[in-house]
Amino acid sequence: MNYILSLITFLPLLGAVIIGLFVQGSDSQSSENAKRVSLVTSIIVFLLSLVMFSEFDKNSSDFQFIEESLWLGFFNYKLGVDGISVILILLTTGMMPLVFLSSWTTNKRVKEYLISFLILETLMVGVFVSLDILLFYVFFEAGLIPMFLIIGIWGGKERVFASFKFFLYTLLGSILMLIAMIVMWDISGTTDMTKLLQYDFESEPFYILGFFIPSGIQTFLWLGFFASFAVKLPMFPVHTWLPDAHV
Repeated sequence: MNYILSLITFLPLLGAVIIGLFVQGSDSQSSENAKRVSLVTSIIVFLLSLVMFSEFDKNSSDFQFIEESLWLGFFNYKLGVDGISVILILLTTGMMPLVFLSSWTTNKRVKEYLISFLILETLMVGVFVSLDILLFYVFFEAGLIPMFLIIGIWGGKERVFASFKFFLYTLLGSILMLIAMIVMWDISGTTDMTKLLQYDFESEPFYILGFFIPSGIQTFLWLGFFASFAVKLPMFPVHTWLPDAHV
């Protein structure tokens, strides 16, 4: 159980590597093998998440199954789950086998299609298990890459425009969150979420350019995160701002 979060997070990525290296060709048999590998991988990941859920202490509000190590001397790899994230992981891993089953009839670049979704699963789960804001941001933003490819290659009408619109707009919203994270790190000296939750950021109200800012710097930090999440959801009225294209 010590590394169950890493297994749940990176097993889909391993499945993507197996398909990429060992499933050769684009014939129907190769596509069928790739679909089986992706489906089996997603089912194993879901079963692991069920094991995690069964071992989760529902009477505790603390983060559980914590894994932590220092990479490259500065990158803090820290994972953990609480009562909310454990449900979101179950939802994500439980949905992926249905995704692969529902796309069983896909016949356009099947290998790349399945690899994209397996990588996307790793990145989605990574968002929910990250206990370091830098690691969280990497997972959060990297998810744009497979989504960009999925929309641009296997999307419907005007898919290329839609993929660029999605990528640029969500990336723009996330820049505000990155700025908020940098400010939090500069003030507190840490990127560890467990420590940041206990840190008392400046909350005294002040005026800026004649505007009253309640809760001090916390207001700006909240707005940075809110803007990014609102765009990613997408939440009205920030779900779009670019005009429709007519190609």
